[in-house]
Amino acid sequence: MIITSLLDTDLYKFTMMQAVLHQFPSAQVSYKFKCRNPGVQLAPYVQEIRDEIRSLCSLQFQDAELAWLRSLRFIKSDFVDFLGLFRLNEKYIQVNALSNGEIDISIQGPWLHTILFEIPVLAIVNEVYFRNTQKVPDFLEGRRRLEQKIEALHAERLSDLKIADYGTRRRFSKAWHEEILRVLISRLGTGSEGQFAGTSNALFAMKLGLTPLGTMAHEYLQACQALGPRLRDSQVFGFETWAREYRGDLGIALSDVYGIEPFLRDFDMYFCKLFDGARHDSGDPFTWGERMIEHYRNNRVDPMTKTLIFSDGLTIEKIIALYQQFRGRCQLAFGIGTNLTNDLGYEPLQIVIKMTQCNGQPVAKLSDTPSKNMCQDEKYLAYLRQVFDIAQPA
Repeated sequence: MIITSLLDTDLYKFTMMQAVLHQFPSAQVSYKFKCRNPGVQLAPYVQEIRDEIRSLCSLQFQDAELAWLRSLRFIKSDFVDFLGLFRLNEKYIQVNALSNGEIDISIQGPWLHTILFEIPVLAIVNEVYFRNTQKVPDFLEGRRRLEQKIEALHAERLSDLKIADYGTRRRFSKAWHEEILRVLISRLGTGSEGQFAGTSNALFAMKLGLTPLGTMAHEYLQACQALGPRLRDSQVFGFETWAREYRGDLGIALSDVYGIEPFLRDFDMYFCKLFDGARHDSGDPFTWGERMIEHYRNNRVDPMTKTLIFSDGLTIEKIIALYQQFRGRCQLAFGIGTNLTNDLGYEPLQIVIKMTQCNGQPVAKLSDTPSKNMCQDEKYLAYLRQVFDIAQPA
């Protein structure tokens, strides 16, 4: 059994789920799975994946897990009470093999009851695939690569560079994930003097005493396309409902659902001052950082009082380059995922599960990296580009 706790997921699933409970409890959604690696055959493992999902759907939150969630300052008691009754329901998820060797995973049902599927299902697909294709994993190579990363972070003039683990969904395995976290705690240190800032994984944050990290994901702002009063105002509506839920806490705005230009148009002086910062997850991070710093200055906000979070396909080399460009100009945070938890010398799976509909209406992400778009409705994508004044990709 790969997933043995419902806490074995990213923190932002709980922060979004709480907002859904309080503000959109009747929303209905659909999600679709996609593997971006050409030629990868997942169909032979479809029954194993189904069996693991069936086990996942048998889990309930334990008292200690609920107590840990209740201890987080931004989690409300009524939400924890709801989680005490919660179980994932297998009827909302379908896994099928396709004739080309790929698999189809579809999730459909109430947002409140399906939001927790994404991360553990992706972790299941990863671990099932690699335990079948790499019967004797090269953990020595993985440890050597991890040591190289740590040595790079120990370099001179990098002592205040901190990294965080964002690697649950694409990890090689749960056991390897935990080993990496224990090594990082030991070698980088935690707290104000350490270089390891924490993890997005709620279970390991509880188990290892790490700071849990996360705010919102793309699905929250995508759903607002269907839930808000007007499509053009859906990004603003998303930020406003988030602020209403958290009253200034968890104030990191995700910037790439529509790309940088529509984000900067909507992220006016009010949001610049209200939110603690913004997160980059597609497009050129160096250009994005410069634009954000300029945007804060133009809105009479000191960039040094704001945090820029980078989380798009990071490597240690890229993190160091970003740190050297932006240190002393703003607060910085770096979330590293696949390159941390699945770097043993094998090609990682580039797999995602994305929301495609909300309340029967298409929803989409129009990021600065066109390959990340997943909506199948070309007419809706064209309409979305027109509404947000986004150029058609070349």
